[in-house]
Amino acid sequence: MAGGRLRLGGKGRAPGNITLASGLFLITLLTVNLLFVGDIVGEPGRYAIRRILPRLRETRQIDMVIANGENSAGGAGITVNTAMEIFDSGVDIITTGDHLWDQKEVKFLLLTESRFLRPLNYPPGTPGQGSVIWRSEGVPPVGVINLQGRTFMGPLDNPFPCAKAEAARLRPMTKIIFVDMHAEATSEKIAIARMLDGQVSAVVGTHTHVQTADEQIFPGGTAYLTDAGFTGPHESVLGREIAPVIERFITNTPQKFGVASGNVLLQGALIEIDNDSGKALKIQRVSEPL
Repeated sequence: MAGGRLRLGGKGRAPGNITLASGLFLITLLTVNLLFVGDIVGEPGRYAIRRILPRLRETRQIDMVIANGENSAGGAGITVNTAMEIFDSGVDIITTGDHLWDQKEVKFLLLTESRFLRPLNYPPGTPGQGSVIWRSEGVPPVGVINLQGRTFMGPLDNPFPCAKAEAARLRPMTKIIFVDMHAEATSEKIAIARMLDGQVSAVVGTHTHVQTADEQIFPGGTAYLTDAGFTGPHESVLGREIAPVIERFITNTPQKFGVASGNVLLQGALIEIDNDSGKALKIQRVSEPL
């Protein structure tokens, strides 16, 4: 059962003790295990989610799963069907980024699906939502914020004041807040995480598709990882077939970048968070082979 529910064990997770009237001694968990899944790329990435995620949820005692799904439809954008496939595989919240608009039908998701996020720092009036409070029986509420950087990316509103204001808005409703910072520049990701240290539980970067080795917990209790990596074929160039990408670099001519197929991994980060304070206790990179 998920974090916050009664269990007969905890595998090292912080327990609180309860003795029932019957005399049965049980343990209630005081932490939430949150798995964030790096950018899902195409059908191989979706297949990895279907095959690997149920096992991970059980073996790692995962209470909530957030995944970036902006490349899940053929490696470019997301559709209603691919989103539903991801949800049905055990993902609770889908975040996105600069490929949000690659599929026209995404507008339907933005208008109708409460579990689907686009970057918060789009201008007022843009369809959809940039944050959500996720609730599930037996688990404390979790706030999720989706941001997009501006360095080497499209001209959106400044994510720094947006993030600070949204974290302040969510904190009276929940101490546990996760941020997907979808950005190109490492410095921009680190800076926004440092600014939010102590105000959110975790900031994990997406977009560059290369898992970094800098997982840490900042002094204020915010877990951080510059990039979660990607879920999909790693015998590739960032999930795409190798030869066309090389040809593009050599000749500077248009090429069709098909989704690759070899060495499929589910990558991301597993974060343990204290229920009462919202502070991260542990962050661990995940890279599970298919």
